[in-house]
Amino acid sequence: MHWDFALILLFLGTAVPWLGRRRVRQLMQMPQTTKQDRLRLYASTIAFQCIAAGVILWRTGARRISLASLGFQIPNLGVVALVSVLLAALILVNQLVSLRRISRGTGEQRGILPELARKVFPQDFAERLVFLAVVMTVSLCEEVIYRGFAQYAFGNSLWGSVLAGVLASAALFALAHAYQGAKGIGATFIVGILFSAVRSWTGSLLPPILAHFLADFTAGMLAPSRIGFSPNVGEGQGIVR
Repeated sequence: MHWDFALILLFLGTAVPWLGRRRVRQLMQMPQTTKQDRLRLYASTIAFQCIAAGVILWRTGARRISLASLGFQIPNLGVVALVSVLLAALILVNQLVSLRRISRGTGEQRGILPELARKVFPQDFAERLVFLAVVMTVSLCEEVIYRGFAQYAFGNSLWGSVLAGVLASAALFALAHAYQGAKGIGATFIVGILFSAVRSWTGSLLPPILAHFLADFTAGMLAPSRIGFSPNVGEGQGIVR
């Protein structure tokens, strides 16, 4: 494996989980968040995702790795379109069921999601517009990072095995969501396997990008009402980092 690829994978497997847990810990320690806090969070997320994906595209380009090898292609439009619709539908149903289960659960069963949602998810129209930009950025960049680059790098380094690439990239994706706890890591690992398998089968990043977008967008738009908190609660009482 190229040294720069190894460094990127090491960063994704160590620094990204640590930064995520640190950010969530800071958010959970804040009594409330203000509009400014949330917009600052959205902006930093967009910047980080773009920089990470940009570095990856820079280094893969320098190594003469084609964009098609990273999934920037649609080999069969009919198959990709059908798989995109089916995967998106599956993810949407899963999100709705998960939100319903959380809304009906006890405080312990719900975990940190209600509190985190109250502090992170958009609470007015302007925030929803910026949040849409966040979701678009994250769905594209994370798929490039994990299903494009990581899956390619692992698959070509671990005995050229497609299965190794799928499992290793899914594990790395799960680690990036370590702030969700053990259950979150497990669920994200399964989703990562599904997304990676689809990317490998279709040869395209389009189906997982669309499904990823739908998952995050659905959570951001529906979680506030399903989990049950009032918009603008605590506005003006947040602690600016």
